[in-house]
Amino acid sequence: MSSPNAPADPRPIVLSVNGIEVIYNHVILVLKGVSLQVPERGIVAILGGNGAGKTTTLRAVSNLLKGERGAVTKGSIELRGERIENLTPADLVQRGVVQVMEGRHCFAHLTIEENLLTGAYTRKNKAEIAATLEKVYNYFPRLKTRKTSQAAYTSGGEQQMCAIGRALMANPTMVLLDEPSMGLAPQIVEEVFEIVKDLNAKEGVTFLLAEQNTNMALRYADYGYIMESGRVVMDGPAKDLATNEDVKEFYLGTGGGDGQKKSFKDVKSYKRRKRWLA
Repeated sequence: MSSPNAPADPRPIVLSVNGIEVIYNHVILVLKGVSLQVPERGIVAILGGNGAGKTTTLRAVSNLLKGERGAVTKGSIELRGERIENLTPADLVQRGVVQVMEGRHCFAHLTIEENLLTGAYTRKNKAEIAATLEKVYNYFPRLKTRKTSQAAYTSGGEQQMCAIGRALMANPTMVLLDEPSMGLAPQIVEEVFEIVKDLNAKEGVTFLLAEQNTNMALRYADYGYIMESGRVVMDGPAKDLATNEDVKEFYLGTGGGDGQKKSFKDVKSYKRRKRWLA
């Protein structure tokens, strides 16, 4: 089943989200017919402000909704053509899909290396685990220098690197990355995104990321979906979204036709164009 919001991309589609609705507590409708597609070896960004539905979309894919009394009530989610709505998160890890949660969620009392090794709990071959650990350290050399430090005593950037590294220890083909820039200094954010780009280019890892930092996400993503109030209101190649006047005005703090930079305080009070609310 193809999505109406499909990237014009010759690569095979790994993930297809087809018109899903998500309801929490049997009452609260959060996602309202969300569709998106992720091509193999792609970097796809879901963009939007707080409450837009980005995290819920990722949790619908990774099947972490049940822990928050949420459920996909309409539509379908397919991984390489297989319906996955009823699989467990553990089943999805076995199929190569791993989520890095918003807020990092490192185990504070464990060392960095112990945190990383928890990501390999589904794997049995010790030699392969050791090789993957060394690969993680190659991508995140800062983690190697802090490997004996308790995670609680490392910086936010180091914890984010640890969270991504822990996901890589499961040897995934797709990583769902939720708000990787949250709470990090701009220099560290760029460092994290550069590593994402390298993992995508060199290891072939596919990324679906949810991000409020629209400018940074569009610099590194191939394709983007902008969400508001549980709907996809615009999508397109990242380079096209980055130059779109609506996106520049409402999400990048620029535009509006006068060439003057606007603060979000000014932008957020604007009435959305009617087509965005259709």
